Amino acid sequence: MLERATTSPNLTDRGRIPAVLRVLTELVAWVTLPWGLAHYSIAWSILAVIVLIGAPGVFATPGDKKQVTVAVPGPVTIGFMLLQLAGALWGAILIMPGWAVAIVGVLAMITVIAELPRWRWLLTAPARPATQRPPNTAA
Repeated sequence: MLERATTSPNLTDRGRIPAVLRVLTELVAWVTLPWGLAHYSIAWSILAVIVLIGAPGVFATPGDKKQVTVAVPGPVTIGFMLLQLAGALWGAILIMPGWAVAIVGVLAMITVIAELPRWRWLLTAPARPATQRPPNTAA
């Protein structure tokens, strides 16, 4: 049986291109969604910044980032990435011309494809590495 890798593909050489694509998508989301929402409500714009930038900066899966403030299981990290992708697309729709929205859509699709190895790893990633789990207290 194959043993599960303790480190995400995100922290290996294989993870460089997906990381660049992820950062580009995140930048689009961080700029366009708060900007687009500001036309409707400053409060929604601020909330978008907190959700898109603050939450993923605080919550992370051990083994996927070098430093983790609050450990969460892998599916939570995938959820944050899906929020980033949706935010990039929604923000683009709110403020960009059609041709730019199409480019953001293609970027999002390529990012998802590039992220699949990381997401497969994250689906089985616990909130804490095995070395940090409390000892079994059952007697």
